[in-house]
Amino acid sequence: MDSKVRAKKALGQHFLTDQGIARSIVDALGNDPAVDVLEVGPGMGVLTQYLLQREDIDLRLVEIDGESVEYLLTHFPDVQGRLLQADFLRLPLEKYFPGPFRIIGNFPYNISSQIFFKVLDYRDRIPEVVGMVQKEVAERLAEGPGSKTYGILSVLLQAWYDIEYLFTVGSGAFAPPPKVQSAVIRLRRNARTDLGCDEALFKAVVKTSFGQRRKTLRNSLKPLLKAKAEREGWDEERAAAFAADPVFDLRPERLGVEDFADLTRKLS
Repeated sequence: MDSKVRAKKALGQHFLTDQGIARSIVDALGNDPAVDVLEVGPGMGVLTQYLLQREDIDLRLVEIDGESVEYLLTHFPDVQGRLLQADFLRLPLEKYFPGPFRIIGNFPYNISSQIFFKVLDYRDRIPEVVGMVQKEVAERLAEGPGSKTYGILSVLLQAWYDIEYLFTVGSGAFAPPPKVQSAVIRLRRNARTDLGCDEALFKAVVKTSFGQRRKTLRNSLKPLLKAKAEREGWDEERAAAFAADPVFDLRPERLGVEDFADLTRKLS
């Protein structure tokens, strides 16, 4: 594809140029004609061209970069009326998608985590996500408990999605080449409808636990343990007995989603 759009560092742009990889990313998206597809950050349309070829896809696109929008409208006339120039992170998605929709894209590295947090906000509308991200981010999201890369977003996403690390993409597949490797992951909504605990507290427990991931939960969760003791009206002895639970000897990366849900119930 001829390069007409200047990659902008501020937007984290690295344009995929490998057509084989582009086709593989599009092929990874499931077949469900009843669910719309939103491509985030289409750039110069390397994925768009293959998405438009799929008869089972009703495609919408969102792109923040005016230069890319102009390029897409010129080179892919079929995106007319489907392309929105906007910041995905600020977009009220319910305004454009009254029903369920899937997401695909080569996500800018500098906002990939924010994209996934937004996916979580709309998890009951988004059954599937296929995205290219920095390799270490992909590993973090897909890893289970016990891994050094397992963290806040791993737990929060795995609570609601089954996550597959599909394949690695070298820097030579992009222009300009990034300094890191990339990877493609797929998220599919799992059957969970409820965590069985207070969701806001669940998020607070996960974030507080990993805020000091080298410490045991007894140390990292001190503010939440103190709040629990005050709510219950416990004296120091009773509070110490509660904090003696063996789970608090662990570090956060040892706990899976169900373990964090159990911990949240203890602290509620």
